[in-house]
Amino acid sequence: MAKQKMFKLGEILEVTIVSAAFGGKGVARIPTDKGDFTIFVQNTYPGQKVSAQVIKCKNRYAECRLCHVIEPSPDEIETEFQKIPGAPYSTFPIDIQHKYKEETALDLFERIGGVKDVRDRYTCIVGSPSYQHYRNKMEYSFSEIRHDLETDQKIDDFGLGFKHRGTWWAVENLDRDSGLFDKQIEDDIYKVRLWCEKTGLPAWHPPKRKGFFRFFVIRRSIANDTLLINMVTTSGGEEVFIESEFVEFILSLWGSRVAGILHTINDNIGERVEAREGLSKLIYGVDRITEVLHGLKFDISLSSFFQTNPQCAERLYTEVINLAIKKDMGGKDDIVLDLFCGTGTISQLLAKHHEGEIIGVDIVESAIADARISAANNGADNITFHAADVGKFLLEYPEYKGRIRTLVMDPPRAGISPKSLRKVIRLLADRIVYVSCNPATQARDMATLEENGYQLISIKLVDQFPHTAHVESIALFERIPGSVPIINMRNQ
Repeated sequence: MAKQKMFKLGEILEVTIVSAAFGGKGVARIPTDKGDFTIFVQNTYPGQKVSAQVIKCKNRYAECRLCHVIEPSPDEIETEFQKIPGAPYSTFPIDIQHKYKEETALDLFERIGGVKDVRDRYTCIVGSPSYQHYRNKMEYSFSEIRHDLETDQKIDDFGLGFKHRGTWWAVENLDRDSGLFDKQIEDDIYKVRLWCEKTGLPAWHPPKRKGFFRFFVIRRSIANDTLLINMVTTSGGEEVFIESEFVEFILSLWGSRVAGILHTINDNIGERVEAREGLSKLIYGVDRITEVLHGLKFDISLSSFFQTNPQCAERLYTEVINLAIKKDMGGKDDIVLDLFCGTGTISQLLAKHHEGEIIGVDIVESAIADARISAANNGADNITFHAADVGKFLLEYPEYKGRIRTLVMDPPRAGISPKSLRKVIRLLADRIVYVSCNPATQARDMATLEENGYQLISIKLVDQFPHTAHVESIALFERIPGSVPIINMRNQ
């Protein structure tokens, strides 16, 4: 006979958060005769009393979705900004945010990575230069279903803002500055909503999978204070949505800041539609803006991957360069390999400090195209970029084995695949600088690297995304002289 679960799916609980787990999960505990039953509630912090809905229940713990904060934590403070789902911790002082990011990340490295003395090798958390208005890109969603912030109810209305937490169909209107992106733009977003509504064309209705207005996307250059704007719609409303009138309206709001405006047609009716999908047409200006990092210029489009917090990215890259380029490197014969290089930012910065060859590899062809353009513009002639799968590239170029002194890798959130990691290890690089936007997958890979002859030397965290649960980490591994990877011994 199956054991009866403590709570049913969908049940609403009222709990007080007493500690934090990695990934923005608050932890509550309910005493039982068999010990504490653990409740995890996403987007909560210690000290808050919350109502939460059970979405998974096991014998010893339950996962819950936050419904409401009934009582704030004593640590919370008032802010001048509109609270949004994407910044759940904006009411907590930054030093408290750093405290929980450090505690939960180091716990991961101990439990998953098996590095018992990781706290001895941990240096510090590097803060963002700015904790407000740090983002250089924001994506706003349209919906015919709006979550009313005053009544906490879903209503039929023309909405433009952010998806209400836990839903894919309802949006919360953004009426003023959220503190994350750009004050002028976000104070004006309601004007964009009103202009679109006056056309008579409907916002997208996710359950019915029909409508016209879908996304409004803005990317800005912090260095040059310029904007790229993309209005994403479905087809069929061209006679009412006049592109020239839309351009005129946008210019009336933001004037000379506007470098380019695109109109993208996206008729995908799936539930998980991306704003970057569809057929785009430039209807004003140019399709790229320029960002500057460490004196290097990068031309980026709306679809290019680029660091969301470029000012903090400069600090992150400084840490990477200091770890990757060492005085004992032999010069032109030593190759630095930059895996998952994206638009080549790290590669180009490494090229400024190393006279040898830099190789950048990424599977996204458009990112490599951007990387080549930026490298040419910046005069970086000691870099070769390859649009290739990381694992296959390493297999196809065995001549690099033994010549790579330093390997830098910055994989996506899912981390590097075990197969590709084995190929990385076989290259026998002297040092590996592992940059991660997800310490959970980095911790998993830590264990594999250490059992194959790589010792963790140091680790730092970087707070690229204040007011969220996200934190990046930079770990330096050095190969123990004479060590033989066990993957070779297993002939894998």
